[in-house]
Amino acid sequence: MALRRMAGERRRLLATLTARRQAAGLSQTEIAARMGTSQSAVARLEAGGSDARISTVERYAAALGSQLCWQVQFENQAIEGPR
Repeated sequence: MALRRMAGERRRLLATLTARRQAAGLSQTEIAARMGTSQSAVARLEAGGSDARISTVERYAAALGSQLCWQVQFENQAIEGPR
């Protein structure tokens, strides 16, 4: 159950980042150049075809002028990441 929820959250995050890229008028090629990767890698990331590393999602967010914030929760105790 938790893994299914995490997969859904990951899909929502990638959909949000993709929508932000599109709203900014940036192509996959442009965001890839900002990230230092290829257009095909961005396409795979946005499609959710691979289990992206946190550092990759952080680079994507930074290329959009934003920052990825994360949270790890251990049985009712949360540990927050960078803000």
